[in-house]
Order: sequence, then C-alpha cells, then structure tokens
Amino acid sequence: MEGLLIHAILRDLKPRLPVQTLGWVFPDEGTAALLLEGIGNLVLRYRPPNPILTLEPGELEGEPITPFQRMLATRAKGRLLEVQQVKLDRVVRLFFEGEHGFVDTPPTRLIFELTGRNANLILTDPEDRILGLDRNVTRQVNRFRELRPGLPYTPPPPYQKLDPRTANQADLRVLLGQRLAQAAQKNLDGIGKELAQELARRAGLTPETLLSEPHLPTLHKALQSLVAQPGERAALSKDLREAWEQEQTEALRKPLREALLKRKKTLEARLEDYHKALARLDEAAKLRAWGDLLLAYSQQVQPHLREAVLIDFQGQEVKIPLEPSLSPAQNAEKYYSRAKRLEANAFRAGELEPKTQEQLAKLAAELEAIEKAGRAELMQRLERTRQDRSSEVGLRFQSPSGFTVWVGRSSKENEFLTRTAHSQDLWFHVQGIPGSHVILRTAGQNAPLPDLLFAAQLAAFYSKAKGDKNVPVDYTSKKNVWRPRKAAAGQVLYTGAKTLFVDADLPEGVSEA
Repeated sequence: MEGLLIHAILRDLKPRLPVQTLGWVFPDEGTAALLLEGIGNLVLRYRPPNPILTLEPGELEGEPITPFQRMLATRAKGRLLEVQQVKLDRVVRLFFEGEHGFVDTPPTRLIFELTGRNANLILTDPEDRILGLDRNVTRQVNRFRELRPGLPYTPPPPYQKLDPRTANQADLRVLLGQRLAQAAQKNLDGIGKELAQELARRAGLTPETLLSEPHLPTLHKALQSLVAQPGERAALSKDLREAWEQEQTEALRKPLREALLKRKKTLEARLEDYHKALARLDEAAKLRAWGDLLLAYSQQVQPHLREAVLIDFQGQEVKIPLEPSLSPAQNAEKYYSRAKRLEANAFRAGELEPKTQEQLAKLAAELEAIEKAGRAELMQRLERTRQDRSSEVGLRFQSPSGFTVWVGRSSKENEFLTRTAHSQDLWFHVQGIPGSHVILRTAGQNAPLPDLLFAAQLAAFYSKAKGDKNVPVDYTSKKNVWRPRKAAAGQVLYTGAKTLFVDADLPEGVSEA
C-alpha cells in the first residue's frame, strides 16, 4: 500500500481522535481489526506481500488465532489517542492510552509497517521497547536492523524524497528528462507504481512520457489533485485489492473447509467401524457354535482345562479355548454373550451404514459448494455457524430495555460466556454462593435500574440461593473479572463490584428454561 493512500486514510481519522476503542477482532491469522466507537473498524492487514490499512463499516468477527494476536487483544487497550505517519513513509504508529482496572493495562504503541514483503505489526511500550510482533527480524535477514521482543524498535532506513503535499511547480524540475512513472516513484514521497500511473492519467500523459518543461504546469496540477484525493478506498491497485480479497476469501473458506473435513473424517471412521462390525458376523456364528458344543458335551469337558477338543455336529474336530476357572456352561454363556454383542453391533451397523453414506454424500456436496462460494456467501455461512454455536452455549434472555442477557448453566459455560463478553459488559454473580455467571450485554452503555435488577434476579435464581429472599448479588464490569492462575473453569475473582439485594425468583414474565 502506497504512502499517499495511507496519508489519506489517516487524514480522515485524525480529526476524530482521541476515540474509545471497543476491542479487537481477528478475521484471520494476518488481519487485526480495531473497532472504534462511532467510526467503524480500523483494519490492519499485516501479512506480506499485500499489507493494507483501511476503515471498514459493519461488524467483523474473529477470536485471536496466533500468540501475537492474543497479546494484541490484551495489551493494546484504552482510547486511541493519536496516529502518526513519518513523512509519507509506509509506517504508521498508533498510540493507546491503556486502561485502569484491578490490574491496569499500561499505555502501548502499535507500529504498522506496510512495507510489502517486509510488512510487520509491532507492539511496543511508550519507550519503544518491543513487547511482541508478528514476525521476528534477525540480522541474517536484515543487516540494518533486528526486531524481536525486548529490543528497542529500530525504524526502517531513512530516505530523502520530495514531499508532494508541499512541492511547487519549480520543485518538480527534478523530474525533467525522465519518464513520468519512473521519475515519480523515484523522487516523490508516498507514490509507488499504481499512484504514479494514476498521476500520469490525471495529467493526460502516459507513464512513459519523457518529461519536459511544458509538462510541469499540468503535472503540478495533477499532483495536487492526487494529494487531495488519491483515490477511493476501493480504487487501490486493482491487483492489490484482488489479491487481498482473494486472501480474505480463502481465510473465510479455511475454517468452514476444516470443520467439514473434520466431520468427514469422523464419518469415514464410523463407516469403517460399521464395515468391521458387519465382517465379524462370521465370528459371531463361530462363537455361538462353540457355546452349543460346550453345552452339548459339557459332561465330557474336564474341569480347569484351558482348551477343549470336541467333535462338532458335522464330525469335524474343534479346539475351543476355555477359561479354567469357569465351568463348561459358564464358558458357553461367555461365548453366547460375545456372539450376541457382535450380532447387535452388526445389526446396528447395517442400519447406520446407509445413513452414514448419505451424510458423506451431502458432506461432499457441501465441500464442493464451499470451494465454489464467493466471499459474501462464505461470510453468511460463517455467521450462521457462529450463531448456531453461540446459541448452544448458556441461556438467553432479554432485559426490559432490550439488552441481551447471558446465563451460564455449568462451569464451562460460565467460563466461556465470561471470557467472550465485551470488556464493558456487566457481570453478575450471587455473593459468596455457587451459581451462574450472568452477563448483561451493554458494551459500555448505561443500563437502567430495571435491567440491573433483571440480571441480578437471574443470577440469584440460577444459584444455590434459589427461592431465598433478599439475596445479595454483586455486579461489575467484565474487565474487572479475571480467572486466577491454575483455577478451575468458572472460578474467578473480581473487584469494583456493587451489590443489589433481590429475591431469588425468576423476573416477572420469564419462564424457567
């Protein structure tokens, strides 16, 4: 992504700073999106070779995937105070205020290097010491600088180019005698291959035009136009945008494909088990025949033998393994039981095999559809999958003002709901008694008292205090709740709580789930 395009995005963003951040999401392993209150998502596509910085509307989804993304989600918090771009270089600095809570999150800086194949995302402290980064850079890779946690951040090498924002017509004389596109890339800061071609188009020239004095007025006017409006967000390099969208589409496709392939592997394993069960019907017949012989000739079998040699009903000699501690009748019963299990397994396999084959056929069709699906369809499928999965976890209620309320039904659900809640959601728990974690999904909005009482009553009802009167229920922001090290799922500590006293009954108009 070229420096002048980055400048245009930051130019629109800067007047709205500082702004409250509402958390990070990670659509894929190489993309981080920061939700800015009242603005939208600041999307950082930081994996080489096509890094992009852009503002995107709507809702994006995705939990942290890599260790660096997990660090980013927990360390880059608080208001976004400032964004900086040195000259028109492809390096952007984001300054985070940090947050105050039981454990304060100190201020941090995030450095986004949109430098093509060397693109990187680097988290530092206010003194520019590296806390973490997407890709370490060693001396073997870059002789100029080394990037790894614990080292001071070293920016890319400095350079000298003409600033197109302040350049006048006389300054452009440095381009004379050169071909337009090549001269623009070499001498004008923030302009790369794509913007150089756009500059030529706006000047009514070709990229290969050999610049002379008469070209300068038109070129200067075109340059001023390019600085003012380098292009719509979608008018980035067509190849770059297509490559990025292709990568994004593949990133959306990957989890859907992996989930289906995992399901396919499970069904194929089951099918193999069914085939084995059907193949063991012959073994069941043999075991049942052994049981018949042992009962028929029980008087001839001596006690404590490990093997009986008998003549079957066709006159053939048969050797039958025995358990020495059991009588012939007990050994026969053991063989009948084993034969019965094998026959039952085979009968069940015969019923389930065609159903499993049908499921595999549907799965194959769905996999084919996934491979052919476009980005919009993949996003819809992921959203349905996410909703299906999340709807299965915990109970869902609606407060009097319309906020969603989550209620955990087990320690694992308590853990999941609390972990996935927004940092500014409200967390409720009955005081000093085992019970459900209840989340009032406010995302920082003020909740009226009836909503607080509604959530508190749910916390009291779904606890060991169910049916009691005047039960104390604590509530606090979710950011003040944490799981101690090595604690079991659902076990938390919290601070900054307020207490409501409610009867441990279901709120009016709510039926027990």
